Amino acid sequence: MTGILIAGTSSDAGKSLVVTGLCRALARRGVRVAPFKAQNMSNNSMVCPDGAEIGRAQYLQAQAAGVEPSALLNPVLLKPGTDRRAFVVLRGRPDGVLEAGQYATGRRHLAESAFAAYRELAAAHDLVVVEGAGSPAEINLRDGDYVNMGLAREFGLPVVVVGDIDRGGVLASLYGTWALLGDDDRALLAGYVINKFRGDRSVLEPGLAEISRRTGLPCLGVLPWLAGVWLDGEDALRVDRWDAAEPAPDDLRVAVVRLPRISNATDVDALAHEPGVRVEVTEDASVAASADLLVLPGSRATVDDLAWLRERGLADAVLARHARGRPTLGICGGYEMLAERIVDDVESGAGAVPGLGVLPIEVTFADKVTTRASYRWEGLDVPGYEIHHGRCVPLAGSGRLVRPAGHEDPLAHPAGHGDPAPFLDGWRVGPTFGTMLHGSLEDDAFRRAFLTRLAHDAGHPWRPRPAPGYGAAREAMIETLADAVEEHVDLDAVLRLAAGAGRRTPGRPAAPGERTRRPARPDQKEDR
Repeated sequence: MTGILIAGTSSDAGKSLVVTGLCRALARRGVRVAPFKAQNMSNNSMVCPDGAEIGRAQYLQAQAAGVEPSALLNPVLLKPGTDRRAFVVLRGRPDGVLEAGQYATGRRHLAESAFAAYRELAAAHDLVVVEGAGSPAEINLRDGDYVNMGLAREFGLPVVVVGDIDRGGVLASLYGTWALLGDDDRALLAGYVINKFRGDRSVLEPGLAEISRRTGLPCLGVLPWLAGVWLDGEDALRVDRWDAAEPAPDDLRVAVVRLPRISNATDVDALAHEPGVRVEVTEDASVAASADLLVLPGSRATVDDLAWLRERGLADAVLARHARGRPTLGICGGYEMLAERIVDDVESGAGAVPGLGVLPIEVTFADKVTTRASYRWEGLDVPGYEIHHGRCVPLAGSGRLVRPAGHEDPLAHPAGHGDPAPFLDGWRVGPTFGTMLHGSLEDDAFRRAFLTRLAHDAGHPWRPRPAPGYGAAREAMIETLADAVEEHVDLDAVLRLAAGAGRRTPGRPAAPGERTRRPARPDQKEDR
């Protein structure tokens, strides 16, 4: 088995991007490569063709590698529901919860499943490019670790550490990562890569030389800042990863509420891709109230996030928009919040709580649904995927929510302000729309038709402009990443390292070729 593990000095250092670029660059060389992440902690997920749920980043990496996405690529997905509890998805299916106190000690069965998935994946491919999680130097979590150095030790994987120079302190973070590891873990470190560099590399070289001298690790590459590359993120550190264009007076302004437990925030990426559409992620009620379109995204804690919405005055903004005829789109958890009533004995255990009361439906939480789906709207087939516990049904006695044949939304003949009408799998009342379907906005025809309709009804001048489709743009980003990896990373060294996986012994350092000496420990003086 051959493999290599890409670790990071911190979360969001660029591990996902580097793995994506490596997968495409190696696939170009004819290598049968597959991505892998033993455990992903993220509320950004995707549904595979067989209904398995995995992290969005691994789904995209599968596209880069040219392999079928499956639960093998991300056998453990932890979806934070609170600061002290995460919902476990094991091999793509729900598997209970993990409490904060169990994180370091209660994961043995998760580790066993992850190791088995790696073996299965490695047996079917020439090379597995593994993405670590967080930082390998989180020594408080070392016992029970199966994502970073624990995985590397299990399979003898060489580890390349990625550091983000754009956030500052990259040399200190690289050295600190090396210094904090125990001898046996440190022996598996094989090199480092600098990410997001801008400027003259000669200015950086003395620092790289000193870090290499102190650690014995070679620099395997310095990746430049890549404008316009903002592929799917898994961390909640930042939702608006895209490079925003200069605002223009006639932009269609979209506000996206940044919920505390926002889920599948990637739904709005395609809006940011559309020319003339300015997307702002916000917690400000005034911004939410004034936007041309407000989006309530998904949530991993619908009831708790709804309470937060009320505390921040954002619920009032939603209701005011509805009263004034200004459009709001609720997706999954955001759709559930628009209901008359929510009955949740699953996620929060809160029982029955009042929703915002805009849509005359009741949401009842039950067994989890993960599926791909397609619905009709304005003569278009709109594909997407669903990940939810909530079941949205008409309130008993409403009598008004009747879905016509074909499940069409008759926007060409808008319903009265209080009359419900179908919208994809969900409903709309006047200017307020709700759907469980994630990914619908990634469909170019639907996204442009939906925005055109909203702009027309509001008397806004925005209309679609010629531009590459969202799928084509994502593919172009992958290609840009791969080009950068081929130009700025020593791929031959990466392949040599990966070929040596499983043949390295703890306590013995190695790198491309061999190191000539073992570097001194941080508490020892080096011979000068």
